[in-house]
Order: sequence, then C-alpha cells, then structure tokens
Amino acid sequence: MRVWPGRPFPLGATWDGAGVNFSLFAENARGVSLCLFDEPGSTRESATVALREVTANVWHVYLPDAIPGQLYGYRVHGPFDPGNGHRFNPHKILLDPYAKAIGRDLTWDDSLFGYPLGDPEEDLAFDKRDSAPFAPLGAVADTAFVWGDDRPPQTPWHKTLIYEAHVKGFTQLMPDVPDRVRGTYAGMAAEAAIDHLKSLGVTAVELLPIHYHVDDRFLVDKGLVNYWGYNTLGFFAPDPRYSTNPSDPFAAVREFKTMVRALHAAGIEVILDVVYNHTAEGQQQGPTLSFRGVDNAGYYRLSPEDRRYYMDFTGCGNTFDMSLPQSLQLIMDSLRYWIVDMRVDGFRFDLASTLARELYEVARLGAFFDIIHQDPIISQVKLIAEPWDVGPGGYQVGNFPVLWTEWNGKYRDGVRRFWKGDGGAVSEFATRLCGSSDLYQWNGRAPFASINFVTCHDGFTLHDLVSYNEKHNEANGEGNRDGSPNNDSWNCGAEGPTNDPEILALRRRQMRNLMTTLLLSQGVPMLLAGDELQHTRKGNNNTYCQDNELNWMNWDLDEEQKKFLDFTRGVARLFHEHPVFQRRKFFYGRALRGSEIKDVSFLVPAGGEMTDDDWDAGYVKCLGVRLAGDLIDDVDERGAPIVDDTALILLNAHYEAIPFTLPETRWGQVWRRALDTHDDDQEPLVAEGGSVYELQARSTAVFFTREPDDAQADVSAKQVEVLRREATGPQAPVPSASPAPPREI
Repeated sequence: MRVWPGRPFPLGATWDGAGVNFSLFAENARGVSLCLFDEPGSTRESATVALREVTANVWHVYLPDAIPGQLYGYRVHGPFDPGNGHRFNPHKILLDPYAKAIGRDLTWDDSLFGYPLGDPEEDLAFDKRDSAPFAPLGAVADTAFVWGDDRPPQTPWHKTLIYEAHVKGFTQLMPDVPDRVRGTYAGMAAEAAIDHLKSLGVTAVELLPIHYHVDDRFLVDKGLVNYWGYNTLGFFAPDPRYSTNPSDPFAAVREFKTMVRALHAAGIEVILDVVYNHTAEGQQQGPTLSFRGVDNAGYYRLSPEDRRYYMDFTGCGNTFDMSLPQSLQLIMDSLRYWIVDMRVDGFRFDLASTLARELYEVARLGAFFDIIHQDPIISQVKLIAEPWDVGPGGYQVGNFPVLWTEWNGKYRDGVRRFWKGDGGAVSEFATRLCGSSDLYQWNGRAPFASINFVTCHDGFTLHDLVSYNEKHNEANGEGNRDGSPNNDSWNCGAEGPTNDPEILALRRRQMRNLMTTLLLSQGVPMLLAGDELQHTRKGNNNTYCQDNELNWMNWDLDEEQKKFLDFTRGVARLFHEHPVFQRRKFFYGRALRGSEIKDVSFLVPAGGEMTDDDWDAGYVKCLGVRLAGDLIDDVDERGAPIVDDTALILLNAHYEAIPFTLPETRWGQVWRRALDTHDDDQEPLVAEGGSVYELQARSTAVFFTREPDDAQADVSAKQVEVLRREATGPQAPVPSASPAPPREI
C-alpha cells in the first residue's frame, strides 16, 4: 500500500478523485493509527497505517490507492490519565469526528468502554479488550451529486410556516407513499408527502435530528431506541437508518440530497434540528466511541475541580467546550458542510444556551455567536435557538442576539394557560399574540424572532393537551418518572379516551382555538407534525424512545379528524393570504398618520378598549383584538405599501357565551366572519359595526372588513345571515370578564 504524507486540511476523509486524504485533530495524542476494514462484518482491521505527519496538532496521511466506500476508524495512543482529563485507549476503534458517511453502526458490547465494567471506581481502570468487532465505522464518501437547477426557496421569515417532523414518523404509515420508501428520506420526498405539506401551507420542514446518532445501551437493553435522535455521534453524516438501504454507506447521503432537492422544488425549506451541545459518549462512565478517545480534553468541558468528571449543562452527561478552538471549529465546519454540500436552509440548535457558555455563565455575545455572525455562509441561513439548557442561568428566552430567532417557550405557556382558563393570563396572552415585543424589541429584533409553538416533539401533542391532565409515560419503562409534570394541559372533564359527546365536542373546540391562535399570532408559527390529524401519544409526553405508533403519524382518519385537517388548512390559508398576520414590525399601539384608529386595539365585550383595570383583573378571560390592515406601515419587495383587510379576532376562554359588540368600521365597511371555532361548519355571516355577536363559550371568531356588496358576493350563493345594529335592541351590560369555571379546571 502506498502511503503519502497528505495534508492537514480539510479534516476528515476527503476523496479528490485520485486518492483519499485522512486528517484527524488530536492535540494531546502521542500516536495515531488509521485502521482500514474490508467489510462491515469484519472483526478486525485488514490494514493499519501509522500517521507520521503532524501539523498544528492535526495528524494526516494520503492513500492514493483508497477509494470511496473504504471503511475506516482510528486507534489513538496517549496517556490514560482520567484525573487530568485524558482517556486515550488504543484498544478502542474510534469513529472519525468528521466522517461524512457511516459504514457500520455500533453494536453494544462491554469492549466499547475504555475501562472494565463492574466497579464503583471503574472508569479509573484501563481496559485492554479490542472493540474492533463492535465499534461504528466511517466510510469514505463520494459527495458528487447532480443538483440540476436546485435553488433555495429563501422564504422571508415573516412568511414562514414551520412543520416540525420526524423523518420516519411522518411517512411510516402514509398510505400513498410506496412501501419501500416509507419512513426514509426518500419517503419525505414522495409526492404524497410533499402534497400534504403544501396543502397545509408549510414553507419549511424542521426535521428532528438526522445526524448519525446512537441508541443508548440502557434503552436497547429494554427493547427501546433513541427514536428522537438527540444522541449524536457523527455531526457530518446523515443517519443511515433513514435511507432505503442502510447497508449502503452512500445511500443516506444520496437520498438526503434528493429529499432536499425535491422539497426545494416544491418551495419548501429544510431546517435541521442539530445537537452540538453534547455527544452520545455521555459522562465519565460512558463508552469510548470517538471524541473521548480522540482527545477527551480537546473537545469536552471538564470539571475544574476534578478533570475526571464532566461539566454537564445538558442533562446528558457531557458538554462540548465552547472555549476550545477545536470544538468551535468542528461545529462551524459541520454547519458549513450541511449548508454548502447538503444545501439545507437553516438550523434549530438544541439547548442553545449551552453553546453560549464560554466559561460558566451564559455569554450572549460569546465566541460562538461572534463566529457565526461574521461567517458569510452560516450567517445567511435561518438560525433558531432553543434558548435554554439545564444549567444555572440557562433559561435565556429573549436574550439571543440579532440574526437569531428563538423557540418562544413563554408563548407556549401563555397560550396554554389562557385557553385552559387560568385567571390572570389575559395580559400575557395578548403580548404573545402580538409578537412578544417585551422579549425581542429591545435589541432590534422583529416579531419573527419569535418561533411560536403550542406543542412540539417534546411534550403532549395537541390532541393530548386537551385530553390529559397528567402524563402517562409508563411505556418508557421508568415508572412514569420521566417527562415534565408541568404541562398546563386540561382534559376537558375526563382523563384520556371518553365517549362523552360534550367532552369530545369541547376538546375539538379547544384544538381549533389553539390552532387558530398559533397560526394567526404575530411571529413564525411552528406546527407539530400530526397535530393537524389529531394524533395522540396516549398521554405520553416523552416519547423519545418509542419507535412505534405512538410516534408514527396515523393517516387512517375518521370524519372528525378529516374536518380538523380541513380546518387547519383553512386557517393556514388565512395566515398566508393576509399580511396583517405577517408583520415585520412590532405594533405601535397608537394611531398612525393622523388616523383615529390604532394599528392594534384590544377590546372588551362591551365594545370599548380595554383599560388598566381590565388588564389587571384576574378574572378576565375574554377579549377582542383589532388589527388595522391599512396601518401595517411596511412595503413589499418592490417598495409598494402593504395594505390588507382589517382583522378582528374575538377570543373567549370562559365557560359561558358572551355577547360581543363589534367595533365600528370605516368607510361604510362591514365585518365578514371567516371562522368561528364553536362550529367548523357555519353558514356565512356578515355583521355591521356596533352589532352584537354571540361569542360562544371557549371559542374564537375571526372577522375581516369588507365592502358591503363584496362581503355577500364572496360567500357564494348561500343564505347569508346579517347582524345589524338596529336589530339588536337595547343592550344589557356586557361583562368584560367572568369568574372562574366551577368544575372543569
């Protein structure tokens, strides 16, 4: 075998058409061996190449006879000194941190650990068993791909509707997707899958982690898996389990790119949920699979009191050290690779506060942000933070810098509490509905800095949010101790499945309320895949380990589920059709340009504006929000003023109906009802300003202004009900709020 010195960069295994350059950072190592394997079933390497060249702490070699598909790993020599943070063990085959393809998945065995199992101080001992038969292997990748006329959609943030989905769960049971590709990248690109996304108005899919990840040993021993994938080991390789041929190391790369190309052709962006805060190697008693054996002290944040241990801000055993240049470089190299080579459109950073910890505290302007902001590639894609971690001071909602959007956990909580019927929730709810200016305006960000969500992969589905008061996670095998007990959920009168028609009707209405609120709030709506189908996880709010029907979307819909799907599509159309819901600027809350009308007004049921007393009253559970379509104060891409219909959203979280006096309109316009969540099959209705609308219990109604003739013409030939001011008669005093319900909450 011919062996040439090679180059230190780029890191990883790089095929240049004539041979392969191998390059590995290992600052504290004393020797590195490249191990070549003939096939996935090999129990030992077929050849070993000692890397003699070291440049800037990078070990490198060039093999002119190597080709794509070559399976490989490393053995790294150095001190085994856990007390000083070094855990080198050349008996362990290590996955290249920069591997772009996975040639063999891990098979759990005791030999994968760098120490002998079974002693309380076990990680201080040295284990000499060879892990070669069981360790994951990289494969030299051929990254060539015909992209054709692929173009990134580059949907503006304020017009974005995100759909959070799991690659497998989305299509595993989808009937119109061919059996062979269900649950794969190819399934995600299938015509039926894309048609469903387009019918919902989705502009971006946010995929749960697709980087190569490991199923935790304790889960495998229980017959479970790490289904969600937040246990990454390979930050450059798409996970082969989502390809149609997992044994082909090129299939995952090829099919992922094909998926991206197909989604782009449909105008849909691809956002990846990425887990750069920790790795699958866990705490000090975890396995030695890659980073730990390559250079433990060069990647991980170690305890300053005792470097045997890791500082854990993630709850997963270890944390990447953002003060180390190599950790930062790996993350940036990975991000650029997925943007440039794989053509993804953005990232959602799991536990992003961890990445902001340079020393101990969260640093909003840390090196991680500095590097991203100055990078001409990474800074131009969509960047979403999960703005918290499990360490002290980790909850950072509203504190990320410009260019970043955030999962708005305060939006989720405020919306849930309002519709649950909690007292004192109306002020918080109104703030979240209007874009959360209290969180994002102070540092120059816009309403679209808020990624609004009511549900996500982590927690209850929308169906379960209105069907369970308590979590039911027994299937996870942890005695129902896992998962958050704080869900702000309400079962509407019965825990779980019921045949009570009143409870079922109320649950459907609550789901319509929550979906309407989500899609028509200022900011970027994020829809959890399956919520539009009323998918249930049977009360399990932590299905991270369930690779089954709890997470696979059920497409066998009954009539009520079909109705809700149509309802969701209809509300999504309102979001896309009306710029009044897509503001790029926060509301001023006052009249503009000499108008007597404010850009946003909050109304009590009697018709007037809410006062301080109304905001402060703990029993207020009903309000109206008027959004002036002619006072958007913005221009489109060609500089033309943006003008829309004025929208009126009436929201009643009380358990009784409340008559609501509709505000006056200008220029002789009338209100036309677009929807009422009390009944998803209403007759058309037109109402004059000043007339009284019976806002039903726990319901939302949405109106738009229309010219009188247009209001009746655009509802086809159906009988149109007209609410007139003079027909209402004397009005009784209308409460601005109501006392708490007697039994439901």
